[in-house]
Amino acid sequence: MAVQTNKTTLNKYLELEQPDGKVMAEYLWIDGSGEGIRSKCRTLNFIPKSPKDCPIWNFDGSSTAQAEGSNSDMYLHPCAIFRDPFRGGENRLILCDVYKYNNKPAETNKRHTCADVMEKAKEHKPWFGIEQEYSLLDYDSYPLGWPKNGYPGPQGPYYCGVGANRVHGRDIVEAHYRACLYAGVDICGCNAEVMPAQWEFQVGPTEGIAMGDHLWVARYILHRVAEDFGVVVTLDPKPMTGDWNGAGAHTNYSTKAMRETGGLAVIEEAIEKLSKHHVRHIKAYDPNEGKDNERRLTGLHETSSIHDFSAGVANRGASIRIPRQVAEDGYGYLEDRRPSSNCDPYAVTEVIIRTTILE
Repeated sequence: MAVQTNKTTLNKYLELEQPDGKVMAEYLWIDGSGEGIRSKCRTLNFIPKSPKDCPIWNFDGSSTAQAEGSNSDMYLHPCAIFRDPFRGGENRLILCDVYKYNNKPAETNKRHTCADVMEKAKEHKPWFGIEQEYSLLDYDSYPLGWPKNGYPGPQGPYYCGVGANRVHGRDIVEAHYRACLYAGVDICGCNAEVMPAQWEFQVGPTEGIAMGDHLWVARYILHRVAEDFGVVVTLDPKPMTGDWNGAGAHTNYSTKAMRETGGLAVIEEAIEKLSKHHVRHIKAYDPNEGKDNERRLTGLHETSSIHDFSAGVANRGASIRIPRQVAEDGYGYLEDRRPSSNCDPYAVTEVIIRTTILE
């Protein structure tokens, strides 16, 4: 049984007066796996108002699968700033880009090229909304609340369910939502998902590079909140084999032209372009170039086949879904259902813009 500290004991220390002008800045970055988040803290002698106010820092890349031990220093370049929901006050979360010793972006620094692409496409005002699915696990890596020597009843009553026999871990979900709002993350909803112990939160709509920034910070906050509850969060696209839903990061996308009268024709043009680059997108939609998503995109459990491109109105078994309301209104957005739960949102949003606007 895992040892858990008493969080009530911690509170008396968190309530200690913090000196004026002293700020605890938690620097966050993406590690060498392309899906893990690391962080470390430093004191700033001022209250930062923007990422540019924060100093560049460094870390040991040999301990994060990002460098060799003989040349291990990596650099953290602040790129987005949020309020810290764990320490409160003027303390901050600082999201960072990672750069190597030669000032070139690290291999998992997908933000670097994404920011360039979003700048080129800014006149189109691209909006994104991502539906982040995840699963809660006990310390034994078995889904939270599942019987230890068996399985729960078949899927059906769990999606958006209510009741102790239908949902597990709601405390974590509620705490995460409130913490995201406090931090300044553009979280816009949450719900229980199809598999018991599986949940979803939504971020957006955000414009351009902000989607990646806000989703990564929301993920960090989720892991930290779950840590307080002694629960593990997994973004594995298929945490349980068998007749159980996997986990995705359905990506809603629109441009200014799509959101205006007659925008459905623009949406259909974008879908036609997406149909010609299916393999390219599959490789960009999980950190292992499709290998993780292959376990999820089987054509079953509300997914399309990883091998085929498809699109349809209100079709959750298609690669691209046009919401029924969008089809009726004649304008709106499309939903790309292919990205995996452990995708890098920078990579996802970048390739969508490249395919539909820039190339």
